[in-house]
Amino acid sequence: MVEPAAELTSEEVERYSRHLIIPEIGSTGQRRLKNAKVLVIGAGGLGSPALLYLAAAGIGTLGIIDDDAVDLSNLQRQVIHGVADVGRPKIESARDAIAALNPLVDVRLHQVRLDASNALELFADYDLILDGADNFATRYLVNDAAAILGKPYVWGSIFRFDGQVSVFWEKHGPTYRDLYPEAPPAGSVPSCGEGGVFGMLCAAVGSLMVTEAVKLITGVGRSLLGRVALYDALGGSWREIRVSKDPAAPPITELTDYEAFCGIEPQAPADTEHTVTAAQLATMLASRKAGLKDFDLVDVREPGEFEIVRIEGAVLIPQGRILAGDAWGEIAQDRDIVFLCKAGTRSANVLAAAQKAGYRRVSHLDGGILSWVREVEPEKPVY
Repeated sequence: MVEPAAELTSEEVERYSRHLIIPEIGSTGQRRLKNAKVLVIGAGGLGSPALLYLAAAGIGTLGIIDDDAVDLSNLQRQVIHGVADVGRPKIESARDAIAALNPLVDVRLHQVRLDASNALELFADYDLILDGADNFATRYLVNDAAAILGKPYVWGSIFRFDGQVSVFWEKHGPTYRDLYPEAPPAGSVPSCGEGGVFGMLCAAVGSLMVTEAVKLITGVGRSLLGRVALYDALGGSWREIRVSKDPAAPPITELTDYEAFCGIEPQAPADTEHTVTAAQLATMLASRKAGLKDFDLVDVREPGEFEIVRIEGAVLIPQGRILAGDAWGEIAQDRDIVFLCKAGTRSANVLAAAQKAGYRRVSHLDGGILSWVREVEPEKPVY
């Protein structure tokens, strides 16, 4: 899929010598890597090992798409960043780490949020895409943009102890839509930020993604096209499933509204009438403790988050159970209810769902437990 570059320099021969002496790679394969242009989506958990190994392998041009900044909680798994990078844009931190590892790589930075308005233009300049996105809307977008442009891409996914890797190439086999024809209901699958991820899992999955990328570029081995590799880090085992192209599926000819496809409703204007601040909640809790006021405080985060930090007197009912309709029986309609989450997004979603379900005495904590810790209990940890 990539023509070989010109001859390698003496420095490149020394640097890549362990590839050159492998018969299947050799000089021709290494020169293909030198001529390849690979776009990596996300400089996070999967992007970190993927970018480092792509650079070490000698990929000539590396593009990085990410609009996030490095946070201290990232360092548990995002090994391309360091303590000194906290607060910096991830793409700049990643660029510097790549330059320190292999200055021969041309790094191109795209500090944007990938969406339907820019995906085709961004993908057009690259031979291969690595998708390390952490949400379903972006995964379907990557799939469709790659299909329209006729480009292959390597997909990886992680959650807690489980990882998945595959290769999708619409011209030659199945796509992500053949594996997941429909997105799961919005809010039913916690993100890694909500459900957690085993840090070392990122290295296993990210390195396999690079292995597949290098095989595609050099033309060696058997790719994961038509197969999904499943890794159980807790059990220490790999297995695979086969996936076939759906002959009845319509061709992918245009991009769509991926948030709507995934059931993500447009963000509504802030419902200030049903919002309480951290200071107001503190007053309400003091009144409840004194027997002057009665209400229920419902934490809609995941159990792991609840264990890290919580507000005394809150009851845990995860968002997924509420949005799926399984938990309404645990939430009284004839009492005042305050929902809370980490930053206010999930609690706002639950608030809207509760109002649709007929609840009238409901509100949520503006800014979530992050605001509570910042304004009321600064001695408590954040995550």
